Amino acid sequence: MKSDITPQEYDAFKKFLQDACGILLGENKQYLVKSRLRRILEDNQMTSLGALLEHLKRPGRVPLREVVVDAMTTNETLWFRDNHPFRILSDKLLPELAERSQLQPIRFWSAACSTGQEPYSIAMAVDEYRRLKPGKLKADIKITATDISKSVLDVARRGEYEMLAIGRGLSPERQKNFFAQSSNGGWQIRPQLKTMVDFKELNLLERYMLGKFDVVFCRNVLIYFSAELKKDILTRIHATLNTGGYLILGASESLNGLPHLYEMVQCNPGIIYRKK
Repeated sequence: MKSDITPQEYDAFKKFLQDACGILLGENKQYLVKSRLRRILEDNQMTSLGALLEHLKRPGRVPLREVVVDAMTTNETLWFRDNHPFRILSDKLLPELAERSQLQPIRFWSAACSTGQEPYSIAMAVDEYRRLKPGKLKADIKITATDISKSVLDVARRGEYEMLAIGRGLSPERQKNFFAQSSNGGWQIRPQLKTMVDFKELNLLERYMLGKFDVVFCRNVLIYFSAELKKDILTRIHATLNTGGYLILGASESLNGLPHLYEMVQCNPGIIYRKK
């Protein structure tokens, strides 16, 4: 990108991004836009954000639109991010769900799953619980993982990661237990975890056709939406939860309002929300 982003271009791009996926860019994120779109502009021989926006308005530009949204929505992630949600899962939710459901599958939804670290971390926690408490968790576990980005879902479905990605939050013991080194030097997640997870493309602003869940992880994504869209998403997530199901948000996120839908559950440390 040879030229600086003008205020008019930035305002127009903010509107495009919010219309496309709901993300609300702040007032001073021009540097982020430049860094994430530089390669796209170079590949398409464009020199300004304005030129890109003009191309996006033309008919038949869906693939370019998807690439732009992908670049702006892909975020780094970690294994067992923030730790507390997975401790709560192992110490509170899995024992409770094991008692509640002996025959029906227990269903999790990992919303905005990125390259798969969160849903695979859930699968690891389930596997560890079963080893620690043999015979306690008899129900099948089904994890649905969704993201708006096709490219990150492709990575997640492959379940193969470079050592740099493996080292971000994964202990050596878990690496040994849950991964096998592949022929090209990467690390492949083991089949017993991979078969638990079903990856689907989903925009959180669109209709959910996913069924009902016992636990929804929607972490570190609502911070990018306006208050109105956040409320809408949380209301629709509520409709996907089974009675007494749980919602888990990110460490920097909170559920303000909607007291008629959710009740706060203090887990010391950590907070989760139960469907009323």
